[in-house]
Amino acid sequence: MVSISELMEMHRRARHEGATYKKHRRLLEDLARAGGKHFIGIAGPRGSGKTVLLRQFAHMNENAFYLSCDAYKDCDLFELATKLGEDMGFTHLLVDEIHHGERYDEALKKIYDFLDIRVIFTSSVSLSVFRSSYDLSRRVLLKQLFPFSFREYIYFKTGDVIAPLAMEDIVAKRNMSLHLRYSDLFAEYLSGGVLPFALEEPEPLPLLENIVEKVVSSDIPRVVGIMVNEIDLIKQTLRFIGRSGIDGINYSSISRNIGITKYKAAQYIELLEKAFIVHQVFPAGTNVLREPKILMSLPYRLLYREIEDCRGPLREDFFASAMRFAGIDFQYLKSTRGAKTPDYLVSCNGRDLVMEVGGKGKGRSQFKGFGSAEKLIFAPSVKMQGIYRPLESLGFLQQDQ
Repeated sequence: MVSISELMEMHRRARHEGATYKKHRRLLEDLARAGGKHFIGIAGPRGSGKTVLLRQFAHMNENAFYLSCDAYKDCDLFELATKLGEDMGFTHLLVDEIHHGERYDEALKKIYDFLDIRVIFTSSVSLSVFRSSYDLSRRVLLKQLFPFSFREYIYFKTGDVIAPLAMEDIVAKRNMSLHLRYSDLFAEYLSGGVLPFALEEPEPLPLLENIVEKVVSSDIPRVVGIMVNEIDLIKQTLRFIGRSGIDGINYSSISRNIGITKYKAAQYIELLEKAFIVHQVFPAGTNVLREPKILMSLPYRLLYREIEDCRGPLREDFFASAMRFAGIDFQYLKSTRGAKTPDYLVSCNGRDLVMEVGGKGKGRSQFKGFGSAEKLIFAPSVKMQGIYRPLESLGFLQQDQ
């Protein structure tokens, strides 16, 4: 068992490190303002800045205690919270990567029910605590910390503060002149700038590879009962997605190529989505037999292909990430064989938008059969003429946190 003196020393170092980060994410302000008794859970991928966020909060609040469950897996959270709250006067317990703690859901319930200390915790695997038999749903408010949007990347890279755009602004080509000045940074963003640690690491992909290994070999098995041999099958699934094109990547193609059942393919994709590595995009329409289209979160595809070889898929990964970051509903449009069909149907503020993601060669022929719908083509660094919009403009949408 780790001694309280060791934990206090790690807490002191974490607070000191929190002071070294001068810029912060908007979610930090939300945490500072949050009232009430409920606990706050922050879900987000490894490398998205959750640890920095908690350490900044600890620096701002001298009554907040920082603990890394990733480093100290055997801590009794209830016993520690009791000592911190009742003996040492702490008002907040900040628990990083809580899914590494033994029976953490039971401990959270006991802390909530019996102690006067508030818990803010993070996890890089959002296998929901709300499935727990301890009924955490009314005790925990779950928030997401996404990687950088393009707008945030510009702020952390250059210090320039840019107002967010609404989807209506992009559709109407309104209030966008300032935003288009940063198009030269977009390729850098797609190449890894989405990851906060890339600001200090000129070669972020080897670190991202380590993150994938940690998630698949440690995080997922810790929260889900899978067999040891399935770890390699999940890695094979990721390689297949990363090395393939966009079209036709679904449960069936994964099942055929990896040699697993379609049920297992769906299970692995769900786990990888909850670990923030892939996106499932479901089809438009009411045919429940259609399978979701599988995209990757930025920039995981670059672990499996060179950027020159996957610009098209990477753009669709960006599109899906931008929609998810902004909390905008979207679905893919399934084409009939040989027919040209736009990529996505986006539902925003009561209106449907039909969108195509691609290079500058895409044109109106993609939209045959969609006569009455609002149509847009998103391509990198295009001029805003007619139905064309710069793809990077979607990176300025307000994040939904």
